[in-house]
Amino acid sequence: MRNLYVLFLILTIVGGINWGLIGLFNFDLVVTLFGTTILTKLVHILIGVSAGYMLYHTITHKDTLMVAS
Repeated sequence: MRNLYVLFLILTIVGGINWGLIGLFNFDLVVTLFGTTILTKLVHILIGVSAGYMLYHTITHKDTLMVAS
């Protein structure tokens, strides 16, 4: 379960960085890497699912948040 958490954390961070690049420079890193393909849509969906999981995990595990050790 910890590996899944770390994967979702990484995807959420990548998504945040991507949105920062879009906001600051109008540059979408995911589209640049994968073009406008189904893979781009899949990556965006995975990042959204990751963010939802991180939100759920934060709300339900306030007292035992996983952190890198």
